[in-house]
Formats: sequence, C-alpha cells, structure tokens
Amino acid sequence: MNGEQANSNEAKELIIFLDCGDTIIDEGTEVRDEHGVVIEGKVIPGADEMVRTLAERGYRLAIVADGLAQSFKNLLSINGLYDYFEVLIYSEQMKAEKPDPRMFRAAMGAMLLDERDRERIVMVGNNLSRDVRGANAAGITSVHLNWTSRYPKSSPDPAERPDYTIEEPLALVELADLLNEELVLKKRVQA
Repeated sequence: MNGEQANSNEAKELIIFLDCGDTIIDEGTEVRDEHGVVIEGKVIPGADEMVRTLAERGYRLAIVADGLAQSFKNLLSINGLYDYFEVLIYSEQMKAEKPDPRMFRAAMGAMLLDERDRERIVMVGNNLSRDVRGANAAGITSVHLNWTSRYPKSSPDPAERPDYTIEEPLALVELADLLNEELVLKKRVQA
C-alpha cells in the first residue's frame, strides 16, 4: 500500500452536507404510506457508491433535507446508507425548510462546527432555490447535482447560482478530493 492509499481514510478537512431526495434517492421511485411517509425508494445510479466512497475516504457526512424524519430513516436504512452519516437534520424536526439558515446551523452545531468552519463545508443538492440558495446565504460552498429534469437546471437569480455543478453523484468524489486538497494546502500556507 502506498502512502496515498494509507492516508486515504484519514479525516479530511472538507465536510459534506447532502440533500437526500434527487441527490441520493430517486424521488421518482418513492412509495409513500397513507400518512405521506416514504416507505421505499431506490438510489440514484452511483449515489450509494458515492456515499460509501466518501465515508471510506474519511469525509464527515451529514444529511440536510426537507421532509419527514421517518421517510429519510426508511430510505437510508433500506438502501444501507444510514450509518454513513454523522448527523441527520430534517425539516420536520427543525420546523423549517431550506433555504432557512437554521437547517445549516443545526447541522454545523450537531457536528461541533463554528463560523470558522464554514469555508470547509459544501452543501450538495438538486434544488437551486433550496439547497444552493441556502448554502450560498449561509456562506457554505454550493454544489448543484443537476441529473434530473424534475427541477430547474439554472436560475437567473444570482443567489441560486452554484459554486460547482455536477451531472451525476459519483462526480462528487473527485470534486470533494479536489476541494479537500485546496483546503489542506491553504492550511499549510497559513501554518
């Protein structure tokens, strides 16, 4: 094993917040019960591998998603992904939805992060008006996953312009490694 492989699972500087619907789970496959709770759904192709790979490489992961807590517990558990997340923040528990800053502050607080850590966080989601707008307003790097036609792929509103755009979930792995390396270099320069 070379040095790079040996260090691949060490804790990373970059912290990743992920939406769930149409970012990890294909909303088009969701089945709901009579109370509106999602009881099953399939992952977007490559999303399960993306989550596992990021976690195995040492990235701290959080879910920051709008919806019912039980829906996400069901979806992430059924697809074998629940335990990869350090923190799970849902709009139901927060009584707020993205882009409300409380969603992002709650995830930061639960991960024991403070204002100085904002530059280390990326928010990845499919929705420009919620995920991207919320991340941008919170001073967090925004990554738009625009694989589905269910949501707009662009917006004339500058507040909804992502810092990065990816076309499929696995593209996040390479982007995360690149952004993490930039943070490591910046930290060395400041030291």
